[in-house]
Amino acid sequence: MRPGADWQRLHPRTVVVTALTMAGLGVSIATPIVLGMLRGGDAAGPVLLIALGGVVVLTGVSALADRVRWRHTSYRVTDERVELRYAWVLHKLRSIPRERVRTVDLTANPLLRAFGLTKVKIGTGQQATGQQSQLTLDPVSRAHAEELRRVLLDHEDPASAPVAPAAGRPIAELDWAWLRYAPISVTTPILGAAAFGAVMQASDWFNLQGAVFSTVRDLFGGLPLVGLVAVLVAVGLVVGFVGSLGLFVEMWWRYRLTREKGTLRVHRGLFTTRSLSLEHRRLRGVDVFEALGARVLGAARVDVVATGLRAASDNEKSDPKTLLPAAPIGIAQRVAAEVLGASALSDVDIQAHPPAARARRLRWAVFGVAAVVAVPALLGALLTVVLLHLAWIAAVVLLPIAIALAMDDYRNLGHGLSGDYLVTRYGAGSRHTVALVRGGIIGWTIRSSPFQRRAGLLTLAATTAANNGEYLVRDVGEAEGLRLAADAVPGLLTPFLEPRR
Repeated sequence: MRPGADWQRLHPRTVVVTALTMAGLGVSIATPIVLGMLRGGDAAGPVLLIALGGVVVLTGVSALADRVRWRHTSYRVTDERVELRYAWVLHKLRSIPRERVRTVDLTANPLLRAFGLTKVKIGTGQQATGQQSQLTLDPVSRAHAEELRRVLLDHEDPASAPVAPAAGRPIAELDWAWLRYAPISVTTPILGAAAFGAVMQASDWFNLQGAVFSTVRDLFGGLPLVGLVAVLVAVGLVVGFVGSLGLFVEMWWRYRLTREKGTLRVHRGLFTTRSLSLEHRRLRGVDVFEALGARVLGAARVDVVATGLRAASDNEKSDPKTLLPAAPIGIAQRVAAEVLGASALSDVDIQAHPPAARARRLRWAVFGVAAVVAVPALLGALLTVVLLHLAWIAAVVLLPIAIALAMDDYRNLGHGLSGDYLVTRYGAGSRHTVALVRGGIIGWTIRSSPFQRRAGLLTLAATTAANNGEYLVRDVGEAEGLRLAADAVPGLLTPFLEPRR
């Protein structure tokens, strides 16, 4: 494929892929329904016949609809634009200028991979959600997808043929030692709870819930209630531990972060492979994120701050802005430095925030615990002494935790300037350290609540056309905050400053 080619169709195997996908979906939907009807005493023959007919109809209709979509959908890449059209009954044409192409995302689930196909998502620099910010070619052949990626991201010579990736070592590759960080996340208990739910649902389909409860009673019937709960929690954590390891392997198998001719490329995935290419000139910074569990073990994740990077959808297992999974903090800082091309995070002199910020967090911690404790205390005074005991026990447990988080939040506060970057750090328990390109800051939002003004504090929000749209410097002193904004982007805030009388 070369720019200026004629209109082309998607790969015809899409019809087969759709048929197999919908057949599998139909079977998964029909199975619990059939089991429920059989459990109710219905005859097996008619039930199975109806279910089979439903799956066949669903598969046939879906395949026919996808055949119509394939027959009337075409695309082309010209010297100036990427165009996608649908011409049947209602005609639809969408196009984007080639100079606005910022990301090319290649995704292939196991079924697409079996047929040698890939879904291509071509993203622009718009900070919009949904289909308006990208074109999707679903699907094309794997070789053609790679060719499209190289051609569309080659802005130096749009008419040139595809070029090979630049030689050299990758920025980062998967180290299986990082697997130890997978279980120390919120994913572990979630997967454990999901496993219990799946067991109960499956046992209900086969009318075996009574047998499940009987088995649990026979195994742990001699334990008190607290012991039984502890055993079930431990089993759930073990299941979640194993599941989190499997999820990490599926997401980050053959992970590799490279730089190719002005782009950053992340390739990863075991069953569903994914390759995301991000144009380097859209880079606005990095975010070194230390989740609570990873921080305890000295690990961090690296996310990119970039324009034109869409948000994660609900069916994606990880955010597309993640450049590096949880890894030792030294590796995370090295990767951040290589991505930025500068050691902004290691060379910066982080400035602490005034003690008033600490006092403010301690007050909010105490007030938060008081609000939680007040409800059972009030009900206990009116109804029963049991709730009073519950209230003081909650206060004894929650107050130290709240104070510890407030102190950690204050210790993590910080900001600084390092070369071309503004660095801000914040977070309670989990910690973010963001290096933001000063030239990418397009505005400042200054916020100061009545309580902040009384304490001489304000919160700066650096506005940028990337990711969340703004990054905060929280609870900084008024004079220091205004000076930081004026120095970070000279001339942007100066017209709005006046000397204090």
